[in-house]
Amino acid sequence: MNILGHFHTITSHKLLVMKYCFRVGLYRQGLLHDLSKYMPSEFLIGCRYYQGHRSPNNAEREEKGYSSAWMHHKGRNKHHFEYWNDYTLEKGKITAPVQMPRRYVAEMLMDRIAASRTYEKEKYTNHSPLQYFLKGKANYQMHPKTMRELEGLLRILDEKGEKVLIRYVKKVYLKENGKNKGCYFV
Repeated sequence: MNILGHFHTITSHKLLVMKYCFRVGLYRQGLLHDLSKYMPSEFLIGCRYYQGHRSPNNAEREEKGYSSAWMHHKGRNKHHFEYWNDYTLEKGKITAPVQMPRRYVAEMLMDRIAASRTYEKEKYTNHSPLQYFLKGKANYQMHPKTMRELEGLLRILDEKGEKVLIRYVKKVYLKENGKNKGCYFV
């Protein structure tokens, strides 16, 4: 059990997401980001499975076949696309991904950048979050429009850099309210 290591990791990550959210004008989301990680049902499991180089949820998943901490976390944090899955009444389908509001897509983007920076440390590049996204993309149950938007934003980061991405998210993406005029990734 590594209480200090886990506390340091989740707090560093939270502060980094907060910094990014503030840069695009998402002040409330930046302040409230991932507070559930400090609840006993997530924090204690994180301490038990802490490794420092990846999410403790994966270690719990390997041991138990599922992650109770993740089940708790995704149900309380709207910046995770898994939060936005509902069951459907359509025959032959179990879940129906729901399109995420842009403010939560933007927070998810900041979360992915911060997670890559937190776990990759000095190995991090602007390509890291896109690489992680592409690795899991085929298995994501994410609304197609949300997936296109997230991938487009990650490609801006990869191709144009962080300053351009932050400016685009703040000045264009969050101002459009779902309109696709002038979008980089339509």
